[in-house]
Amino acid sequence: MFVYTRVSHLTVISADASQSLCLIPTCHLKQDVLVLYFPGSCVDTVIGLYGETIEVPCNNGTNKPNGLIFTKWKYVKDDGSPGDLLVKQAQKDEATVSATDGYKSRVSIAANSSLLIARGSLADQRVFTCMVVSLTNLEEYSVEVKVHKKPSAPVIKNNAKELENGKLTQLGECVVENANPPADLIWKKNNQPLVDDGKTIIITSTITKDKITGLSSTSSRLQYTARKEDVESQFTCTAKHEMGPDQVSEPETFPIHYPTENVSLRVVSQSPIREGDDVTLKCQADGNPPPTSFNFNIKGKKVTVMDNDVYTLTGVTRADTGIYKCSLLDNDVMESTQFVTVSFLDVSLTPTGKVLKKLGENLMVSLDKNASSEAKVTWTKDNRKLDKLPNFSKLTYSDAGLYVCDVSIEGIKRSLSFELTVEGTPKITSLTKHRSNDGKHKVLTCEAEGSPKPDVQWSVNGTNDEMSYVNGKATYKLTVVPSKNLTVSCLVTNKLGEDTKEISVFSQKNEDGAEQAKVIVGIVVGLLVVAALVGLTYWIYIKKTRQGSWKTGEKEAGTSEESKKLEENNHKADV
Repeated sequence: MFVYTRVSHLTVISADASQSLCLIPTCHLKQDVLVLYFPGSCVDTVIGLYGETIEVPCNNGTNKPNGLIFTKWKYVKDDGSPGDLLVKQAQKDEATVSATDGYKSRVSIAANSSLLIARGSLADQRVFTCMVVSLTNLEEYSVEVKVHKKPSAPVIKNNAKELENGKLTQLGECVVENANPPADLIWKKNNQPLVDDGKTIIITSTITKDKITGLSSTSSRLQYTARKEDVESQFTCTAKHEMGPDQVSEPETFPIHYPTENVSLRVVSQSPIREGDDVTLKCQADGNPPPTSFNFNIKGKKVTVMDNDVYTLTGVTRADTGIYKCSLLDNDVMESTQFVTVSFLDVSLTPTGKVLKKLGENLMVSLDKNASSEAKVTWTKDNRKLDKLPNFSKLTYSDAGLYVCDVSIEGIKRSLSFELTVEGTPKITSLTKHRSNDGKHKVLTCEAEGSPKPDVQWSVNGTNDEMSYVNGKATYKLTVVPSKNLTVSCLVTNKLGEDTKEISVFSQKNEDGAEQAKVIVGIVVGLLVVAALVGLTYWIYIKKTRQGSWKTGEKEAGTSEESKKLEENNHKADV
């Protein structure tokens, strides 16, 4: 900035008066104008904190030349006139305060000759000059003081209660107070700066200064055009200041009002829905605020529900399967549809319970099912899974058992069963004997079929070694020690009848004699067979020899001798 001063007929161009004390100009006269050129400024700048003690250095602390007489601090008043603050004599410990205004009680001098200003305020933003007087020189050092104060934390006030989709609305006002220099405010949405475009986003900022303190407060009003997506958006205000760091307000969210565009009907009951269940239908709309009342279409019947968004069907049946709808009270066109399926499963099994049949009879088994979807059927017999139900066209004892049929669809299972008993008169299938491992006993085995389980009676006493009954087959074993030849009978009985069978059992002695006789007979028979084979072989040989004698007399002559030997051998075999 330049100041033009008219002196006589000359115009003088100089620098600001506050800086002219420490500038050494050169001058040139040019067309009645005196131009002063300032090569540079020696005014340093010090930044002090509001409310704190401000330290103003004198020549950066090197202010004690040889022959120092005194140091004096002065300042430039608001009207531009000079004012004295204090003087410090070199030979004295205390400084003499010469200020008569507000500085009288606030100024002092440090050991390094720095000026100390207590309780700094914006009124202290001026130029202070340190004058150092020695025996050989007089020097002055000017320092400009600036006072900074960090603003209060930003706060969003006058918040909008709600925003309307597509409508420009004042969202709120961000305020920071008592700052110097004034703070800058930046609006952000989801941590991204908002830029004033003059249409959908308008930001208006104002700065006010306190008349007493001179501190500045900044306010910024945001007008914003909301969208549906802003329901979850967070708006903040950031204050930027030279004292740093940035300060951020608490985030604010705003309800966004917008009309309903879509309606949704949901079935909130568990799936699948079975007969007897309660079914709850819930209707929702995407408007904000959301509608609270709806029309429900229950299989063609309109039902209005006020101040609620659900409708419950109790104890549904298969007849309730069908299409259900819901819509807005004032707009039936805006609706949603759901198809509700009520699952059911009917099963009938013939026969059931206890079933009694005779051996060889036929049993017809039928399963009837009616279901809302394809049913899965599995059979088990006595807890063992079957690939399929057996053919009962001719029942056997092994067909007896507990049959369980499980029929299921998703969410529903039915179990039916019948217990089959196959009865028949007992019949002995085999009666055998064998010698025990130690060779001293006889073990008789009687095997029989029948149901109910047959009881056994032996005609002789013995030890019952073993008894089993599986699938209508019974096995009985008896161990005896016969002292003579016996005929032993096995008698099996049940409520339907009986059967018996006999077997001969020899004593140990007779059995051994019989075995010896069998051995002798076997030897004799064996010898006879051998003799017969020898004779046959010789006969064949003679026959071939005689055939040959027809051709040579020599072979014929030998034949008579061979015949004679053959006759002798045959005679010996007969003996």
